[in-house]
Amino acid sequence: MFQEQQVQAATALRRDLHQHPELKFEEQRTAAIVADRLRELGYRVTDSIAATGVMGELDTGRSGPVIAFRADMDALPIAEATSHEYGSLNEGRMHACGHDGHTAALLLAAEGIAAQKDSLCGHLKLIFQPGEEGGNGAARMIEEGVLDNPTVDAIFGYHNRPGFPEGQLFVKPGPAMGGNDTFRLTIRGKSGHAAMPHLAVDPIYVGASIIQQLQGLAGRHKSPLEAGVVTVAAIHAGEAANVIPGEAELVINIRSDRDSSRDALVGNLQALISGICSAHGASFSLTHEHRIPPLVNDPSWTQKVLETARAHEVSDDIRQLDYMPTMGAEDFAFYLQKVPGCFFFVGNGDSAYLHSDSYDFNDRILPVAAGAFVALARELMKPA
Repeated sequence: MFQEQQVQAATALRRDLHQHPELKFEEQRTAAIVADRLRELGYRVTDSIAATGVMGELDTGRSGPVIAFRADMDALPIAEATSHEYGSLNEGRMHACGHDGHTAALLLAAEGIAAQKDSLCGHLKLIFQPGEEGGNGAARMIEEGVLDNPTVDAIFGYHNRPGFPEGQLFVKPGPAMGGNDTFRLTIRGKSGHAAMPHLAVDPIYVGASIIQQLQGLAGRHKSPLEAGVVTVAAIHAGEAANVIPGEAELVINIRSDRDSSRDALVGNLQALISGICSAHGASFSLTHEHRIPPLVNDPSWTQKVLETARAHEVSDDIRQLDYMPTMGAEDFAFYLQKVPGCFFFVGNGDSAYLHSDSYDFNDRILPVAAGAFVALARELMKPA
């Protein structure tokens, strides 16, 4: 599907992006490279969306569907520990999730699609998004209209997946990645002497009770046929050995696979905390700091991705999974709440896992990911 020189150029671009990682909403250099390349290929470009986002549009001038493809661009605040000659030049920043490869793959696809413009019908939007790593950049891109004017009919994206065979393309219909809700809980008790606990209200003891009972949300409120987990990721309280502190703070992270499992976990959180605090005479405040909904693929569009990938032979290994490959969150879920579509995966081979300081994107999977996008454009935008 691609000439060797095209793949080599995409690999060089990916490694250049890897050398110059930029954190969420700081992707100025990356965005400029993307915008310039899209213009070279003949796309109409809109930049500075949601701060640093870029959208390239290809209007064929012929009636047809409006299709969108998305890649994320941001890096992570991680110091790279690899020995690659193209290692990060930006201290304390690293492309540890493969967004450099996602961006390079979609630009490679943009080249392949532009070359076939005359045989396509409809309108294509290529969305290069900032702030996927904890910034809910997808939600901001939606707020700024990337799915409108014209209205997108279907949207597609992908993520590389370490631990799966190199180049394997796989999809999961329905729930495919976890939702992520993060809360900060402050428990307010009454400070006192460690030798006189009956004169105090111990927020650490109350917090420990809450930690224990939180597991009942997953074990007794959520259906065992659905996925979900509650994690207390941090607890901060007290300093002196002989003092009962007045406050304790907990950070609670909840993962869920669909709206019903989220309702069972998140929906009962405040009532559980309130009951325990009330029983011990403590008060509390609960702040919802971050939310990404569960990523749920439309089954019919997921089937379309499978059929299209097989018909165009984008990989030697194409399959459907019957289980969720991860409970990790992905803000592509915001797009799927607005527009049907599918988020697929491409195996990265036996590499370090995502968000590791030793991770690296596998350049050999670039033609597979890009090929899937080109195949979808050919199939969905072909003349009636």
